[in-house]
Amino acid sequence: MNIAEWLARRAQLTPDQPALFAGKSQVMDYGGFHRAALHLAGGLVGQGVQPGDRIALFMKNTPDYLVAEYAAWYAGAAVVPINAKLHPKEAAWIIANAGARLAFATPDLAEGLAGVSDARVIPTGGADWLALSGAQPLLAPIARAPDDLAWLFYTSGTTGRPKGVVMTHRMLMTMSLCYQTDCDLVTAKDAAVYAAPLSHGAGIYNMMHVQAGARHVFPLSGSFDEGEVLDLASHFGNVHMFMAPTMVQRLTRAAKATGHRGAGLRTIIYAGGPMYNADIIEAVDWFGPVFAQIYGQGECPMGITALSRHDVTDRSHPRWRERLGSVGRAQSAVEVRIANEAGQTLPPGEVGEIMVRGDMVMPGYWQNPEATAKTLVDGWLLTGDMGAMDADGYVTMKDRSKDMIISGGTNIYPREVEEVLQDHPAVIEVAVVGRPHPEWGEEVVAFVVSDGPLDPAALDAFCLDHIARFKRPKDYIAIEALPKNNYGKVLKTALREKFAACS
Repeated sequence: MNIAEWLARRAQLTPDQPALFAGKSQVMDYGGFHRAALHLAGGLVGQGVQPGDRIALFMKNTPDYLVAEYAAWYAGAAVVPINAKLHPKEAAWIIANAGARLAFATPDLAEGLAGVSDARVIPTGGADWLALSGAQPLLAPIARAPDDLAWLFYTSGTTGRPKGVVMTHRMLMTMSLCYQTDCDLVTAKDAAVYAAPLSHGAGIYNMMHVQAGARHVFPLSGSFDEGEVLDLASHFGNVHMFMAPTMVQRLTRAAKATGHRGAGLRTIIYAGGPMYNADIIEAVDWFGPVFAQIYGQGECPMGITALSRHDVTDRSHPRWRERLGSVGRAQSAVEVRIANEAGQTLPPGEVGEIMVRGDMVMPGYWQNPEATAKTLVDGWLLTGDMGAMDADGYVTMKDRSKDMIISGGTNIYPREVEEVLQDHPAVIEVAVVGRPHPEWGEEVVAFVVSDGPLDPAALDAFCLDHIARFKRPKDYIAIEALPKNNYGKVLKTALREKFAACS
């Protein structure tokens, strides 16, 4: 079944229910949302889009994002959501790798993308967008099979090039239904506020809100502004949000500074990086029982474990602190286990790799059988994350087996940054690691062996011309030689120890 059927059914049942908002102003009800998607889908089909084609979305958070997404699904296509913070060259690579038929882009991003991409770029709100939106509408969403591609999500890997995670209609439906069972029950009275990128977790949580007929609110700032979020929560009430841990910290600080107790906030799902107990305890003490946590990956979207609102809030259990420091228990539609390097399940309390299988696990990477074979073994997804499971099924993450940096809830892969810097003529060798940061969790730092005096400004400008601003190093440290083992591998642990020695 096409997951977009949920919008068609909601529009059929409650067409006058408010749906899309720009700030506090209603843009469309569910009937209008459905009609706009049908018209745009008709335009896409008229332009030759066929079932299985890919439509890229290089867009900031606006109501048009959901219209474009559901129109692509109505037309039988799959969406390729691209982080709006990426450099246009990075977005163009993803579009080319996905073989996207065309790309929708918000006007502020369209010109830069069109200059570097061979694909057709359609600015939202422009003449081509209006022409497609004025086309003869489809009568209904085009049918899709449960295992057909719905969402092609690109997540960077240790090779430095992004890998496309194949997400099927079945995966997205299962994830949505697990949310209702394991995280929170959405109703038509609720409002989803999208202050985090729709290309990631926040956007993947639109579907259960569409199914329930909830409101979809897009902050006018287009980003996460603490005061704006608190104001929207007070205005709409029953607000649901997805936040990275750093966003929770910022919201708590801002609310305490103004005396705002979070009126209107009903549920905040946090994920995407480590949440320290002290921070979530402070947030719960201030806002009350509005928090729940999930753990997932692109390869099993939002769907490995969940820590319930009760577990986040409970202070009566003798091991409540341990549970609060965990990522919760397996979600309803998956199996989770901890295994050693031989794939053998470990007893409670022992640390190994977190593995998961079930209907939320991807069938594989897009056109990358080698990476698929390494990640999916005997039906199990090898997450690359290390953790332990207690006797009650609570999973606590211990470390990442890869060198991924999580800054502000966003994954940054050192190899990708290193490959860019290595192309600079003054760079002989470079190693990128994460340095602890009090607000962002980690920040990107590059240790550089250079030909002559180190010029951080030149390296920064070079990075900005090739990768997204948020990926560039915040510090460039000159070093005579990178520490290496006997096999020539850079010892990044030794580099991280330099930070500890300075603290």
